[in-house]
Order: sequence, then structure tokens, then C-alpha cells
Amino acid sequence: MTTAAPRRRLTLDLSPTRVSPGFRNLLIGDAVSVVGTQVTAVAIPLQVYALTHSAATVGLVGLTGLVPLIVFGLYGGAVADAVDRRRLVLITTTLQAVLSTILLLQAVLDLRWTWLLFVVVAVQAGLFALDSPARQAFIPNLLPKELLPAGNALRQVEFNVGMTGGPLLAGVIVAAFGFGAAYGLDAVSFAASLWAVASLPSMAPVGGGRKAGLASVIEGLTFLRTRRVLLLTFVVDIIAMVFGMPRTLFAPLSDHVFGGGEAAAGALYAAIPAGALLGALFGGWLGHVHKQGAAVVLAIVAWGGCVIGFGLTSHLWLALVLLAGAGLADMISAVFRTSILQAAAPDDMRGRLGGVFIVVVAGGPRLGDGRAGSFASWFGLQEAVWIGGALVIALTLLVALMVPRFLAYDSRDPHA
Repeated sequence: MTTAAPRRRLTLDLSPTRVSPGFRNLLIGDAVSVVGTQVTAVAIPLQVYALTHSAATVGLVGLTGLVPLIVFGLYGGAVADAVDRRRLVLITTTLQAVLSTILLLQAVLDLRWTWLLFVVVAVQAGLFALDSPARQAFIPNLLPKELLPAGNALRQVEFNVGMTGGPLLAGVIVAAFGFGAAYGLDAVSFAASLWAVASLPSMAPVGGGRKAGLASVIEGLTFLRTRRVLLLTFVVDIIAMVFGMPRTLFAPLSDHVFGGGEAAAGALYAAIPAGALLGALFGGWLGHVHKQGAAVVLAIVAWGGCVIGFGLTSHLWLALVLLAGAGLADMISAVFRTSILQAAAPDDMRGRLGGVFIVVVAGGPRLGDGRAGSFASWFGLQEAVWIGGALVIALTLLVALMVPRFLAYDSRDPHA
């Protein structure tokens, strides 16, 4: 009896899947789709690097999607607060499958058009930005408030299974069968996501929503400006991703530091989500943490420390361990940041705040790609990594001390 409670606290809490069949279906469908999406997310930079042999050009892959991500993320949040969110996601998922088919065709035909890869990345980013705020708003309508941390931990498992398996598959598939096979897998995988979303009930916003447009976007941003705790969840993640995300350097680092080629690059891409997955599988304790703002700050500081270590080592095994540690820290931060947003935001604002969330979560790493590529040109590959990690720690502690209300946030009173 003395060990049962600690064991329950450590192991994954599956109760959200028993409470909500719709949530369970969403987990299953998205788990399949994420694998395919991450195969493409790795295959595109690998193909760009194979065509150009330029780390700076690979960094531009992430930046290419930044503008559509920001524009459609903010507008997509307003759309998600105005229409049936389920119907919106069905449309965007279908269009994403079409884009993966285009990538398949260009690889099979050996077009070698780098510009086409950049165009597809930009359109993918726009569709992702329209799709994600609506998906984000699904969860508080499928689960009670007290199960949000457990639900978000399960979504981290689903997401990081794909993030781990996708890059590993990408390295193997590209090396063995070429880029066309990787893109073909992605195109087929969207069927699972379509099935999961089709199984959900209607997801119209509470109160019927309001007309999407600039006024609606501004209303959401104004609301966010007055909620400093919510605002800080975005600020600290921007800091972590812009200055700490090293992924755009994985291909050149695998060539020039670790000497493993595409296989090593695939392992580096997989290490961060593998650490996040391991942490989520033993994340039963997350639902018992109430000082979630302080937990976010500690997790991001740990992320920065692991990134510093990764930038200082030339041993592949140690690099993978440190990246896994960074992934674990990022998972903890993501669970609590998402739970804060879902609990403290009203339903009629969840789409718009979800739009800001997606702009930050997806746009931050893209800015980080550009930052890492520039730092690599100025300081060197490894220096670009550890300097970024040091900046993460310094800036996160600075903004946390400037807003003590964030450190004091307690999930038992989210509207305090």
C-alpha cells in the first residue's frame, strides 16, 4: 500500500481516454498523422541541404513559413471563434494531404526545384495556422478542467511518439528509398486524422461566436494584453525556442562534428521528442503540480542548460542524451503552459488565443532556425548552440522576475 500512490503518481494518467471517447479517437488519429507530418518536416530540410549544401539555406526553410504562420495563425484563431471548428479542421486537413501529394510528385519526377519546396512550406504553414487554433479549442470541450494536465500529457505522448518515430523513419526512408517515399507516407497518414475529427460532434463556439475579421483579432490581442499570466506563457516560450532551438544545425553538425551523415541527423532530430515522450510516459505527477507558472520557468531554465551542454560536446551519444533532457524539459513546460491557457481563457476567446499560441509555438522555432543559421555563420556551429542556450537562461529568469504574478500562478484558482 505504501508504494501504490507514488506509482500512480508517476505513471501515465489514462483517465481522459475513459471519460471522453472523442478525445481518445483524436489521440489515435493524430498519433498516426503526426508520424507522417514529421517525416516530411525532416525530409524537406534534408532535401534542401542535399540540393544546396548550405546551412543558411536550410535555416531559411523555417523562416519561409513564418509570415503565413503569423498572418493565418492570428486570423485562423478568429475564424475558429466564428465557425464550426470541426468542419474547419476537416477542410484544412484535406488540403494538407494535397500538399504532401505535391511533394511526392516533385520527388518522383526529380524536378530538383528548391523554390517549390519553399512554396509548399509556406502554404503548409498557413494551413497549419488555420487548423491548429481550432484543434486547440477541442480539448477543453472534451475534458473537464481537472483532467486538462493529464489530457495534455497524453497529447504530449501522442505528439512525441510521432516526433520521435517520424525523424527516425525519415532518416531510414530517405536513405533507403528516397524523398518520394517519405512524402508518400505523409500523404497517406492524413486519413487517420480525418477519421478522428469526423468522429467528433459539432464544435461551434459558445454563444455562436462572432464574425471573423481584423476587429476580432484585435479584440483577442487586447484581451491577452490585459492578462499578464497568459501573456507570459507565450513570452517565455518565444525565448526558449528563438534562442535555444538547434534543429536547423542538425544536418551540418552530423556531417562536421559527429560524422554520422543522414543517420546521425535523423537521430538528432528524434532525440528531443524522445526525451519528451519518456517524460510524458511517467508524467502522472504533472496533475498534482499547482504552481504551474514556477514549474514553467524551471523547465525552460533546464532546457537552456541542456542546450548549452549539447553545444559543448562532440560525442554523439552525449549529444543525444542532452537533447533528450532538453525534450523532457520542454514537455513539462508545454503541458503547464497549455493547461494555463486552457483553464484561464474563456471559450469565446480560445480560438484567438489558440491562434497566438500556434504563432508562438510554431513561429518561435522557425525564428530559432534563422537565428541558429545566422549565429553559425558568425560564430561557428557549436558556438551558435551554446550561446543560444545561455541566452535562454538569462532572459527567462529576467522576465520571470519582472512578473512575479506568473511565478505565483496556482491552477486551483486560474482566474485569480
